[in-house]
Amino acid sequence: MRRGWVGPDNGLSLVRQCRLAGVSRATVYAGRKPRRVAAADLLLMALIDEEYTRHPFYGSRKMVVYLAGQGHRVNRKRVQRLMRRQGLAAMAPGPNTSRPHPEHKVYPYLLRGVAVVRPNQVWSSDVTYIRLAGGFAYLVAVIDWYSRKVLSWRISNSLEAVFCVDCLEDALRVHGKPEVFNSDQGSQFTSAAFTGVLKREGIAISMDGRGRALDNIFVERLWRSVKHEDVYLKGYAGMGELMVGLAAYFAFFNGERMHQSLAYSTPNEVYQTGCGGGAMIVDKFGAARGEPPVPLRSTGVSPRATATATATAEAKTEATEESKARAKPGQRRTAAHEVLATA
Repeated sequence: MRRGWVGPDNGLSLVRQCRLAGVSRATVYAGRKPRRVAAADLLLMALIDEEYTRHPFYGSRKMVVYLAGQGHRVNRKRVQRLMRRQGLAAMAPGPNTSRPHPEHKVYPYLLRGVAVVRPNQVWSSDVTYIRLAGGFAYLVAVIDWYSRKVLSWRISNSLEAVFCVDCLEDALRVHGKPEVFNSDQGSQFTSAAFTGVLKREGIAISMDGRGRALDNIFVERLWRSVKHEDVYLKGYAGMGELMVGLAAYFAFFNGERMHQSLAYSTPNEVYQTGCGGGAMIVDKFGAARGEPPVPLRSTGVSPRATATATATAEAKTEATEESKARAKPGQRRTAAHEVLATA
């Protein structure tokens, strides 16, 4: 009976009505038909998806010019709306290109200049848009950086954090746990549900810097392979067909597809043997010299941090002894920090 109290014409939002009536929102939304996407929008979204996969640094302005060259004259607002719906944003520095959830903590990037030399040292995850004949879906995957092996994946028709957490839990259950887990600053990965799983397992959390496309390049390269080698060729019609097709493709990707970066071995071979893989995000600014910025389980305390602390302590000791030697009777000794500053 209370279900009949809730309706779209009662002057209140459905969320508020369900709360007041004590009715689950799932029972209200279950009977609603999914909103259909116009055929013209589906065509534009397909063109935007293909061009974005080729040139992920294209923003809405360049997409407008590209679509005009394909014979589709659309304004920038429409392109922005379609790109937001697909979860796409240009991979380039700019104001407010991607906003994480304001209440979620953002973690620093830990992998610049770190050599990945073994399986399960670094895992990474990301979400991408998958076009269908009658709509679209979202794909999340967890990949091992050393071997490029896809450890788990999930698809969803929404960008909620639930399917990302499920994908992470599946990878941990089957393959153990990594030392560092990297992701972007999307609200799915900064949510308490997702980071809570990583904290529970004692995994160091790393997140891409804003506007830095290369921080998670191995997952971005995976998306290019998935779309060009499978999605664009087969043109899936619905979620069921997509599920079956991606299961077959990822089995091929892990077990049969040869990778040039792995000396033409497969990810499964490299992951199982621990030989032939590797990865590194090059530090072009010299901030790291091949050492992990945080202590990893296999290395203990960072050598760079130990060396820095030792050098600082020795410098202070030498400065103090020098000031004592030069001090005259009745004269105030120069503090160690003053000697260091003048030196």
